Amino acid sequence: MAVDNGINGVLHGKYELGRQLGHGTFARVYHARNVHTGTHVAMKVVTKEKVIKAGMMEQLKREISVMKMVQHPNIVELHEVMASKTKVYFALELVKGGELFSKIEKGKLREEVARSYFQQLISAVDFCHSRGVFHRDLKPENLLLDEEGCLKITDFGLSAFSDHVKHDGLLHTTCGTPAYVAPEVIGQKGYDGAKADIWSCGVILYVLLAGFLPFQDDNVVAMYRKIYRGDFRCPPWFSSDARKLITKLLDPNPDCRITIDKIIESPWFKKQAPKKFVESKNDVVNMKCKESETLNAFHIISLSEGFDLSPLFEEKKREEKKEIRFATVKPAEMLVAKLEAVAKAMKFSVKKSGDERSLRMQGDEIGRKGRLGIEAEIWAVAPSLVVVEVKKSSGDTLEYDQFCRKELRPALKDIVWTSGDESTRL
Repeated sequence: MAVDNGINGVLHGKYELGRQLGHGTFARVYHARNVHTGTHVAMKVVTKEKVIKAGMMEQLKREISVMKMVQHPNIVELHEVMASKTKVYFALELVKGGELFSKIEKGKLREEVARSYFQQLISAVDFCHSRGVFHRDLKPENLLLDEEGCLKITDFGLSAFSDHVKHDGLLHTTCGTPAYVAPEVIGQKGYDGAKADIWSCGVILYVLLAGFLPFQDDNVVAMYRKIYRGDFRCPPWFSSDARKLITKLLDPNPDCRITIDKIIESPWFKKQAPKKFVESKNDVVNMKCKESETLNAFHIISLSEGFDLSPLFEEKKREEKKEIRFATVKPAEMLVAKLEAVAKAMKFSVKKSGDERSLRMQGDEIGRKGRLGIEAEIWAVAPSLVVVEVKKSSGDTLEYDQFCRKELRPALKDIVWTSGDESTRL
């Protein structure tokens, strides 16, 4: 393959392309290696001319925007995007385990295996929806597995943002793969992107447990009629709880279809559920300060993202991380006072401890996943250095991230320590 902007056959002087891994209408995917770091990636090469002729340039831009937004352990990561005069290059996380579809081709999966994949799928889909992103083409072919069996959603080419909805609050573009598309999408009267994705998740779960599709017919129109009516049957080997969940997932009435919150609470899903789904309902924020004489510089470094103790104030990847750590050379009392001011500005009720070095605050507003709860611990390592760890204990991750960026950052920008501060460099 001829490489644009290459230096001795190296793409943009950075990536060495290897064998082709796959291809589609507009793109080819190659194994590639970063010659500087040795990191292996999947390089998706899109031909601009083909995309422009098909009138899909906006869709390509949307895919790039979406993938930059949805960084999650169960979503294929976009490392970077490069472009030349004729091509666009996506450097993607290399997922070596193949498609989930290849496992299903061999037959149905054991229920506990299907549950694990489904839990990971719902985790990623919930994350996308919390950021106003709807995939719209969920199917086993777009679910990859890494070498450890971790599921990764890929191909956001048909995705949409919440701001793409019309005046009626619905999406109207008919897209997706026929066997996995929701009945309201077929009806062409507008649809809720989140509910349509949930339907597709229901079809995927059925296929994982059954080894075949719930809606099948040689005639596509006849198959659509079955989808529109929700006309399917669960095989006898489905457990009672699995049958109940799938029936709620594949409800042809989107208004009655189960939500992700209810999916997570369902008995079948909760069995062997990962801890990240079991979130505390406690909406009280407990902030504590404690002295530590044993916490030395090496402990601090181990608690931080590298040697810089200010990840909260840098544009680094945070995604689902619940902890953010930073340091300050100001007294702990000043930090607590700043946090108390933030709490009052956010209209949280505040209770201070007797030593005035801890506080509790309770949010009044109920967000997407209940009230936002935050825990903070402050270590006075030395008279001139205080280390802070902030965690989300309850509520929605996006709301927590917004709280940190919009409230904490402005409030603490004048007292936080950064690696550029030579006087406090470790």
